[in-house]
Amino acid sequence: MYQHRIIISGGGTGGHIFPAVAIAKELRLRYPECELLFIGANGRMEMEKVPLEGFRIIGLDVAGLRRSFSPANIKVAFQFVKSYFKARKIIKEFKPDIAVGTGGYASLAVLYAAGKMNIPMVIWEGNGFAGLANKILAKNATTICTGLPNMEAFFPASKTVFTGNPVRAEILQHTSKSQAIQFFKLDESKPVLFITGGSLGARTINNTLEKIAPELLKKGIQIIWQTGKNHQSQLQDDGIKIFPFLKEMHLAYAAADLIVSRAGALSIAEIAAVGKPAILIPSPNVTDDHQTQNALKLTDNKAAVLLTDKEAPEILEDTIVELIFNPDALQSLEKNLKVLAKPDATKAIVNEIEKVWKPLK
Repeated sequence: MYQHRIIISGGGTGGHIFPAVAIAKELRLRYPECELLFIGANGRMEMEKVPLEGFRIIGLDVAGLRRSFSPANIKVAFQFVKSYFKARKIIKEFKPDIAVGTGGYASLAVLYAAGKMNIPMVIWEGNGFAGLANKILAKNATTICTGLPNMEAFFPASKTVFTGNPVRAEILQHTSKSQAIQFFKLDESKPVLFITGGSLGARTINNTLEKIAPELLKKGIQIIWQTGKNHQSQLQDDGIKIFPFLKEMHLAYAAADLIVSRAGALSIAEIAAVGKPAILIPSPNVTDDHQTQNALKLTDNKAAVLLTDKEAPEILEDTIVELIFNPDALQSLEKNLKVLAKPDATKAIVNEIEKVWKPLK
C-alpha cells in the first residue's frame, strides 16, 4: 500500500510553528497512515518544539535576510543556496506528494525547491502584510491560504483563499464566564480586564499597566495580567492576578470583558475566535509593521480598538475605562468580531490541502 508523504516547513517564531503543528495534527487525524516530515532552521525554536509534538524534523543552516544593506547578507545568500540544495536532496529522498509552508527562514528554501521540482504546494500567510518568503513563493504556489481577509494586494486572487488562522484547540474549549471567574477567585459583580503581551511580555503594555493598575482597581476593574517572563511586578491586590505565563488562556479569555493585547496574527485569531472585545497595541518592532496591518483588518471592520505603541502610555487608562463600562460598545465590537472569526481555520486549511493533494481525491 502506498504511504502518502507530506513535507511541512515553517518556523523561526511561534507564529509560524504553532500553525504548522496544528495543520500536521489535523492531517494525522484524517490520514493516520500518512508520513509527515518537518523541515526547519537549525538553532531556531522549531527544532525543539516540533519533536515535543511527536513529529520528525530536519534542520537547515539558514538565516533571515537583513532588510537594510549589510555585509551579513552575503553569508545569508550562501546559506540559502546551500539550504536550497539540501532541501532538494531531502525532497528527492522523501518523495513528498505535497509541500506545505507556513513562513519563516527555512520555508523559503524548502518550498522554492519543491516548486522547482514540480511538487504541488500550499502556503499559509497569517499576517495582514505578507512576509517576504511567501511573496516570493506565491508565483509557484498552487493555493495560498490567508489568515486575514483582503490579501489580494499581495497574492493572485485566483489562488487566494481566506481560511483564517489556526487556533489552539484548548482556546476553543467552552468554559462559562462564571466558572472562569471562580478559577481566578474574582468577583462576578465587577468587570474583568485581561492584559497579555505574549509569552515574553510587551514592554510598553507592561510598563503602562504598572502605572495605571492602581487607578483601574480603584474604579472596580479587576485584572488578569500575563506579564511574560521578562517583567516582574510588585503590585499586590485581591483584584489583580499576575502570571509570568498563563497556561489556562482559555479561562482568561472566558473571564474577560475586555482584552488588551499586541496584534500578532495568532493573538488576533484567538481574540476573534472567542469573540472578546479588544484594545490592540501593535508592536512597532516587527518586520514591515505587520502587526499594525493585522490590527487594521479588525478596526476597519469596527471589531477592535487600535492604539499605537507611542500613544498607549497616555490614553490606555481612559480607553479601558470608557470601553469596559459601556455595554453597548462592547456588544458592538463582539458582534463585528464574530463576522471575522474562523474557529475552524485549521480544518479549512487542510480542506484546501486535500484539493491540491491529488492522491487523496
